[in-house]
Amino acid sequence: MTVDTVPSPVRLKAVAGPGQPEPSPALEQLYRGFESELLVPLWTEIGDLMPRHPRSKAVPHLWRWDRLVELASEAGRIVPVGRGGERRAIALANPALGGRPFATPTLWAAIQYLMPGEDAPEHRHSQHAFRFVVEGEGVWTVVNGDPVRMSRGDFLPQAGWNWHSHHNAATAPMAWIDGLDIPFSYYTESQFFEFGRERVSTAEKATPERSRSERLWGHPGLRPLSQPEAPAATPLLAYRWVDTDRALADQLALEDEGHPATLSPGHAAVRFTNPSNGRDVLPTIRTEMHRIRQGASTLVQREVGSSVYQVFEGSGTVKVGEQQWSVKRGDMFVVPSWQPFAAHCDADSHGTLDLFRFSDGPIFEALHAHRTQSGERP
Repeated sequence: MTVDTVPSPVRLKAVAGPGQPEPSPALEQLYRGFESELLVPLWTEIGDLMPRHPRSKAVPHLWRWDRLVELASEAGRIVPVGRGGERRAIALANPALGGRPFATPTLWAAIQYLMPGEDAPEHRHSQHAFRFVVEGEGVWTVVNGDPVRMSRGDFLPQAGWNWHSHHNAATAPMAWIDGLDIPFSYYTESQFFEFGRERVSTAEKATPERSRSERLWGHPGLRPLSQPEAPAATPLLAYRWVDTDRALADQLALEDEGHPATLSPGHAAVRFTNPSNGRDVLPTIRTEMHRIRQGASTLVQREVGSSVYQVFEGSGTVKVGEQQWSVKRGDMFVVPSWQPFAAHCDADSHGTLDLFRFSDGPIFEALHAHRTQSGERP
């Protein structure tokens, strides 16, 4: 009886060192036996598998918004948005992740670009997603038939497995960022995808000022009694900039009046939450907006899990690990797991430094593996 064998990818080498067995012909023979049976002894791998603290495969990196928009605009000129390409979305590829379209090992971030009069066809996927608009006006995203206006500063979450399309009702192109948990779904082998209709209906191409989800759920502190269940992801499809801006401004005003309202002096922050239960808007993604007043800095912070930031407004300096960059409106950067991060708003900035942040925090909290560490000012 012939048994087919697959060449073993396991390669072991006897190396002298602390905690390692003394190299010998017998040890080499033992390792060949491990290789043939696809076995790996822990003592050769423990330093990599169980480090003293998280060592992310991702590295800090910065993408300049001006260049992203320039390339997206060129793509808008030559790349169709219909089936096949499906979306004109251009993903950030962390330089340490082998060319994969992943900003971090768990998070996808992309710039999406829609030309005037264009429609992005309907589809749905199990990955959770959101859109954040740093500039522009005139695109509506249609989620399960509900047209939702997209404007500067708006945050638009969308839970997995909901039908969605986009249409640009304006006379100018529009760009925004997409955030998804695609890498997490990829590594956990849990992804599903389905094409929808080729075209949305005329009714769905309406341009209402407020979506149906906002009319039902968008009232602070008020929950509709007709919706007794608390869905795992937010039923509110748009969090408007006017509300976010007011909340941040009020925190800084309260600080000026001597009340405890900020994370640290000059650093206001809010988290977008599910109005049905107060938890994160999406089961795998946490989203926040941070505001740093002129001349102020955040505390240095480390966190298990990775983050992607976009500068919404203002200018300043950010430091991630050993990297430091001057940033301005639209720029995007990555903070890998357990890398120290701090931000500073320029004293001569025209206003505050506003940062939109999304992270994989809910994943690690669900696994009871989340940990943070705050230090002094940089």
